Amino acid sequence: MGSEMIGAIGLGLLLVLMVLRVPVALTMLLIGVGGFAWVISWSAAIAQLKTVPIEVLSNYSFSAVPMFILMGVLAAHSGMAGKLFDATRTICGGWKGGLAIAAVGSCGVFSAISGSSLATASTMTRVALPEMERYGYNRGLATGALAAGGTLGIMIPPSIALLIYAILTEQSVGDMFMAGLIPGLMGLVMYALTVTVVMRLRPSLAVAGEPTSWRAKLGSISGLIPFFAVFLVMILGIYFGLFTPTEGASVGAFATLLYALFKGMRWVGLWRSVQETLALSAVVFFMLVGAETLGYFISVSRISFSISDFLYGTEMTPIVIVLCILLLYFVLGMFMDSIAMLVITVPVVFPIIQALGIDPVWFGIITVLTVELGLITPPVGMNVFVIKAMAPHVGLGEIFKGVAPFIVADFIRLALLIAFPVLSTFFLL
Repeated sequence: MGSEMIGAIGLGLLLVLMVLRVPVALTMLLIGVGGFAWVISWSAAIAQLKTVPIEVLSNYSFSAVPMFILMGVLAAHSGMAGKLFDATRTICGGWKGGLAIAAVGSCGVFSAISGSSLATASTMTRVALPEMERYGYNRGLATGALAAGGTLGIMIPPSIALLIYAILTEQSVGDMFMAGLIPGLMGLVMYALTVTVVMRLRPSLAVAGEPTSWRAKLGSISGLIPFFAVFLVMILGIYFGLFTPTEGASVGAFATLLYALFKGMRWVGLWRSVQETLALSAVVFFMLVGAETLGYFISVSRISFSISDFLYGTEMTPIVIVLCILLLYFVLGMFMDSIAMLVITVPVVFPIIQALGIDPVWFGIITVLTVELGLITPPVGMNVFVIKAMAPHVGLGEIFKGVAPFIVADFIRLALLIAFPVLSTFFLL
């Protein structure tokens, strides 16, 4: 049996095990080791199993992952999220659907130091949903806005998804972060416009918030300052070469820690933050070890090269091939976690992208945006299930119905980024 056939069988078993709900990281590890042994030998596979975890865990670039997670956790436990929503709610005071717009804006700002969509969605749901329900907002609109707003964490830098993509493809982390800035801000603006359009079409879904004076709006900006300060220090430091992205993550985590301590965080809160960070980091690193092992198997099986040759044989244009890959990501996103999807598929599709001569930074942005769509599309929609867990009294059908207009907005954003790649690469020119 040829190595390509073994690779195809391995990928097929990978999907079967995931359908059977075997943990994704364990699935990748099993298929990676077993497939490598089948193609090469068991002794080589065992030797690889001894070295890969050390390679991943000692990789300096990956040390940014727990730092970004720690930033988001500290921001959630220190009360920054509550002050953030109060500030955006005051700024949007008196607007029709203002609380929903404030929730989306809060998600966008919070994600600027969180880096995680799930953390953004869960934190802002705890803060914003009770207020929207108190003011009589339709539950579908309220939870839909929070589910969509939570996805901004996967794009607005610093983003754990962009970081992992950059490391897996050996791209500059700083370039990926800068490339995600405009698409992330586009998402923030388009989600706010979506709320406005929904209010125009169905004004009964929400009421106008309490009007606030201009003095109150200006005064509320103080609630945004800690987020923008940490964000600007990291992004400008990375952009101007003052420190690397990994060092920037440490700077951001330290700045957030200082704020938390200044606001009175006690030892118990700090210990819980560290525990939560360690638990989340362990999950991510287990996935990365599994993905690295699977990547070696895919490499020796040459399955990616076979797929590339097949696509060349169809004589499709590069943009059509990219659209086919994005369609695959969209379908997979309905069933898989975003990070798991990236670490499984990038080793397969990236050699194809390289062979086609496509800009890897631009491809990374549209890939992460397509993965982002999977966070809010049925039947899985991880963000939707996070919000369902935070608000068990709201039905899944209500949340999916409420998030539908935001999915349309994301398709429009994806189309714009495909049609105008400069939106992704503007800061890299």
